[in-house]
Amino acid sequence: MAKFMDVHHDMKGITAEQLHAAHQADLAAEGEEGVHFEAAWADPESGTVYCLSEGPSAAAIQRVHERTGHPADEIHPVPLQV
Repeated sequence: MAKFMDVHHDMKGITAEQLHAAHQADLAAEGEEGVHFEAAWADPESGTVYCLSEGPSAAAIQRVHERTGHPADEIHPVPLQV
């Protein structure tokens, strides 16, 4: 499976509890699309949230995010990792 980093904007003021809840929602729905959300990070000041995941396609990642109420603004493949 391929790795992806997606970016969500306009989440200014997000709390740790809200980030955790959004990540848990993604984890609960990920099996429907054959993806796995590995981690999420947020900068409450800028409103930017990042998610690292594995899946068959960017479209599959987006479908999970849409289903859980927080579609990604950008999804980038991450073909190399060290």
